[in-house]
Amino acid sequence: MSVTAAVEQKLTQLKLSRLREVYPHWVKEAEAHQLGYLEFLDGLLAEEVVGRQENQVRRQLKAAGFPFAATLEQFDFSLHPELKRAVMVRFFDRTFVEQAQSLILVGASGLGKTHLAIALGTKLVQLGYSVRFVTAQALANDLVAAPNRSAVTALLQPLMRCDLLILDEFGYLPVDPQIGPALYELVAARYERRATVITSNKSLREWGDLVGGDSALMMAILDRLLHRGEVFYLRGASYRMRGKEALLMGKLGSEGIQAETYVG
Repeated sequence: MSVTAAVEQKLTQLKLSRLREVYPHWVKEAEAHQLGYLEFLDGLLAEEVVGRQENQVRRQLKAAGFPFAATLEQFDFSLHPELKRAVMVRFFDRTFVEQAQSLILVGASGLGKTHLAIALGTKLVQLGYSVRFVTAQALANDLVAAPNRSAVTALLQPLMRCDLLILDEFGYLPVDPQIGPALYELVAARYERRATVITSNKSLREWGDLVGGDSALMMAILDRLLHRGEVFYLRGASYRMRGKEALLMGKLGSEGIQAETYVG
């Protein structure tokens, strides 16, 4: 067996796939620039560290459950003068998690709330934090389907423990008596311990209706979210309908329906 084959075999056995991929390049670099043994070894080990970090980020992004990829750079702030990029950037920082802050994004469908939430979650994954993304509807469905208290606990525990929880589309909830208390339990467990982001198509004054009209319960939830949290209202037209306004208005007019403008 050649030396090259022997090296590759050992790297495979040790599961050092990154080194197996890059070591030929470093051998050439060492020969071309007369690198010392320590320089050569340091370069190889640095490659392995980078590879493991990249793999960790990929695993964490997959575990987060994001429905699509999004970055802050892709968000068009020119369409939302009510939002300032310099203000939003403050949340894309370790401080947001370390201080267990909350962020609530409110607005009609198609304004970019979920995009911003995913961009924030992605950034925090890259900073090494655990993130979970779940829609309020999916969570509610799972709660309703849970056969007993143990099943509810098993459902909530991972959401309580992650560094950042993103609860998306809070506003589409089935009316069920156990959803409100479960949401309170989740928020209370994260309060002053973990960071939370919530997106909603309902203004805060309407949130009581989402838990069966129990305004006291919802006030208890909001009290904990807003203590170290901020709320931003997004306004404007849906980006999904951009360029199709005439078609939409024609359809609404033909059905005798008047379009409404979201005012938050």
